[in-house]
Amino acid sequence: MDDMSPKSSSGRFRKWFKRKHKNKQKHKQPDPYNYLDGLSDGEDEGDYIMEDVYISSFEMDPCTSTNELRIFVGTWNVAGRSPVGSLAVDLEEWLKPQDAADIYVLGFQEIVPLKTRTVIGVEDPTEATNWNLLIGKTLNENFGCPWLTPMLNPVSSDNYQYVKVPDCERRASFSGVIDSTLMRGRWITQYHQQLVLGGSKYKLMASKKMVGVFISVWMKKELLKKYCVSNVKVSSVACGIMGYLGNKGSVSVSMSIEGTSFCFIAAHLASGEKNGDEGRRNRQVSEIFKRTSFPRAAKDDDNRHPLTIFGHDQIFWFGDLNYRLDLEDNLARDLIKKQDWKALQGFDQLRKEQEDGGVFEGWREGNIKFAPTYKYSSSNCNRYSGGLPNRSGEKQRTPAWCDRILWYGKGVKLLSYFRSESKFSDHRPVSAQFSTQIEVMKSTNSRFLDKETNFHNIMPPEQIGPSINNEEGKPTLLSLIVKDTESSSTHMQVDTNY
Repeated sequence: MDDMSPKSSSGRFRKWFKRKHKNKQKHKQPDPYNYLDGLSDGEDEGDYIMEDVYISSFEMDPCTSTNELRIFVGTWNVAGRSPVGSLAVDLEEWLKPQDAADIYVLGFQEIVPLKTRTVIGVEDPTEATNWNLLIGKTLNENFGCPWLTPMLNPVSSDNYQYVKVPDCERRASFSGVIDSTLMRGRWITQYHQQLVLGGSKYKLMASKKMVGVFISVWMKKELLKKYCVSNVKVSSVACGIMGYLGNKGSVSVSMSIEGTSFCFIAAHLASGEKNGDEGRRNRQVSEIFKRTSFPRAAKDDDNRHPLTIFGHDQIFWFGDLNYRLDLEDNLARDLIKKQDWKALQGFDQLRKEQEDGGVFEGWREGNIKFAPTYKYSSSNCNRYSGGLPNRSGEKQRTPAWCDRILWYGKGVKLLSYFRSESKFSDHRPVSAQFSTQIEVMKSTNSRFLDKETNFHNIMPPEQIGPSINNEEGKPTLLSLIVKDTESSSTHMQVDTNY
């Protein structure tokens, strides 16, 4: 039976709600601060959405539970170097697949050299494909899965996503990890079928490249059978040269697992250690917040999904954020030798900017108990660049924690925060492992429940406005709708001197 029918239980509830609401309005003066007074008896789209919200909230509490997921988040600036076979050992040490996280979210910077032709030229997916191959090989070979090589026809796009296929069609069709525009079947090889449908334990959910910034998200295949994973979307924001070229910026992935929405942002911010350079980084963060979007498309299902970064329940921001140490080089190196990380953190630009409200206010980061990750002298070297006496041809750089991982939202617990010791680049990889809580829907009749799964709030009520809070100061359901549809950050002018 159609749930929209007046004869169904939900249809009867709709009629009751409208009738009750209409009767109330007859005996009540309009309240300009109560946005619910705007409801009418019409069948326009706004009313339809609001009614579904009330039905969802009516059914949600007894129909949900929370489950735990383990998420591995990693970031690595690879200094323009292509992945090589010998790097598999370094990747294994970094990803620690023996610990078997449920989701691996990896952000890379400079997977191509940031030269003029790569910044303004046509995107080349080759390096992104090579990294994905090596990541998949590292994650899956640890479980003894067969791996077919070589790949005869490489992926022809740098923007591909998990496409869900109904269980009844899985044997007859290919559940791809690519953008729907590429679902032609021409390039599908035995390798890809093995990667996605065969013995592999992890499945590529989404991948996006913008010049040198690259994100790759993998999930345990068994979780795709256990949970509803929906609305996997990608976005990119270029805010480098002139404020709009892709040498700096971000690539992001949005996805929902059951009733919890996730946003992963891999970023590469402006470099430089002169006074004022931190301001440029702050402005780029603001631009990324403002311009990142995950618009709805005609092919989307009925489930609502977040449109902006702050519309998500749990957000992870990671990358080469390039914040430096406000400290003389020799003093910084002395503290590093003493491994006095607490004293060194007192000079960290990112933490100072957070405390002053300049950037990432309210976001969290683990306690840093490892040496600065940048800048090492060269590949295969454990010595920081520069210092006294300075070697000929080396750049003088004060060591700094450029590579960071932050998070925002409820239900997230940090398990570990560490760096790895690969000498592949002049940066060291950084990783964090999290335990996260997801809301799982238990009701068999989830049509209405699924419509509004992202109204758990991570934006503070004061950013929404007091007029749509209730008397106790708690955000109303409508305030969460407003939160989801509005951008969370204000426009700030980007400095074009990069």
